[in-house]
Amino acid sequence: MQSHQPNREERYLRAKERVTHIKKFYSSLLFYIIFIAFLGALNYYTNQWRYMWFLWAAFGWGIGLFFQAAKAFRWNPFLGKNWEERKMKEFMDQEENKNQWM
Repeated sequence: MQSHQPNREERYLRAKERVTHIKKFYSSLLFYIIFIAFLGALNYYTNQWRYMWFLWAAFGWGIGLFFQAAKAFRWNPFLGKNWEERKMKEFMDQEENKNQWM
């Protein structure tokens, strides 16, 4: 079986998609920093941080930002690098081997 090598246009489209995800992450990070700083200032203004309620928003939004970064930078500690491509090749090879014996 011949493996499919992506042509230049496919590689370009994938690279463009990755750049789009990374740009979205950085703009989200910028808004996160600005908004959490605003909430922190508001929190200080209202009660001098006796109760730091703005940290709840920072934590919740931070979790979402973490997952967005993981997607943008293709970081997956559980499945490793290129896991999806390796798994697809494995399944295709299994299918091809099964069809050989029929």
